[in-house]
Amino acid sequence: MRILAVLTILGAALAPSSVGAADWPPAVAPVIAAADGYVTIPGAAIPPERGATYRAIFDATQGAAKPGQLVPAINMVGSELNALAAAKVPLGQAKFVVVFHGAAMAGLLDDAHYRTRFGVPNPNLAVLDQLAKSGVELFVCGQNVAADKVDPKTLAPSVRVASDALIVLMTYQGKGYALLSF
Repeated sequence: MRILAVLTILGAALAPSSVGAADWPPAVAPVIAAADGYVTIPGAAIPPERGATYRAIFDATQGAAKPGQLVPAINMVGSELNALAAAKVPLGQAKFVVVFHGAAMAGLLDDAHYRTRFGVPNPNLAVLDQLAKSGVELFVCGQNVAADKVDPKTLAPSVRVASDALIVLMTYQGKGYALLSF
């Protein structure tokens, strides 16, 4: 009985509460609808700056948690494009590059090969096309492609085969791009 009382009190203490809850504006996804949206934070410290240029190289190594979900790096690139667009930063000021290797490469398979492997359509393909149209440079590690014996013709056409993921990472970091890993 005493354990039940302790568990009840602990459960009540950890349960979500409306006490102190705030009404936040809704998240918006003006560029990449399939990616996470952006919530404008009134009075935020370090908001997106309309005059700034944002340079980032996304190191995409993680695969999707489940088939049918976006690769985390694809979601994050889309999310950051949404954030900048919501803040009225022109997309031309987003200099984003993604290099895929490891488990993230599965999200680059064309729909036929993705369906064969996972049994569902590839949700990443449409987003990859949208990212490319938004100016995002997309690369896959040629060393991984060769080691895994992947036919480049089975990969999304918006992704270019680079010599090596680490060369891409070093090249863009040398040009002042911030490294973001997912």
